[in-house]
Amino acid sequence: MPTVKENLEEVKASIPDFKGRIIAVTKYVDESKIIEAYEAGLRDFGENKVQDALKKLENLPEELKQNSTWHMIGHLQSNKVRKVVGKFDYIHSVDTLELAKKISTVAKEMGIIQKILIEVNISQEKSKFGTSEAEIEEIFQNLQNLDGVKVVGLMTMAPHTPNEVFLKKVFTNLYELGYNLQRRYHVELKELSMGMSSDYEIAVNSGSTMIRLGQRLFR
Repeated sequence: MPTVKENLEEVKASIPDFKGRIIAVTKYVDESKIIEAYEAGLRDFGENKVQDALKKLENLPEELKQNSTWHMIGHLQSNKVRKVVGKFDYIHSVDTLELAKKISTVAKEMGIIQKILIEVNISQEKSKFGTSEAEIEEIFQNLQNLDGVKVVGLMTMAPHTPNEVFLKKVFTNLYELGYNLQRRYHVELKELSMGMSSDYEIAVNSGSTMIRLGQRLFR
């Protein structure tokens, strides 16, 4: 069985010009694997479930926690916001204005500015969370008035399909959406969180700055 370090080296070799963040998705692994990933050189970790994430964080070495960047990538319910704000450097899965307002309120109470990404359901799958392309304009416009959050980019989850042409279209659409929002609102959206274990190479070639890898690293 290959080590996390060996898997990471293979990933890097497959995208040699990638300058963004490789986020190790630790949903299905325990603390020992997170430590192995850290020792392999990874510094970005993503979790899907709030309770699981907080439990793991409690048990990890202080050095690892302090020297890593933490990403909440799973769907976030408004009643879990207080447990997440301030614990995670980035929240990728903000899909409604109401959720953004809640995050902003809690962040202001804590005296911080929470970095968030807007999740967009580019592929329009009913089974996936995320705002639609049609709705993002209104959401983004209102987000400019929230003092407790900083929108740093967009996120999407592509469908599970071997159709590379379709995947390329999904990722390119998110790239173009981000570009258009930057021009229209005179803001900087540095991040595009797109690409997972099965499609990260296509995502990188389409402009991704954050790829979220679980199985590819921990197989």
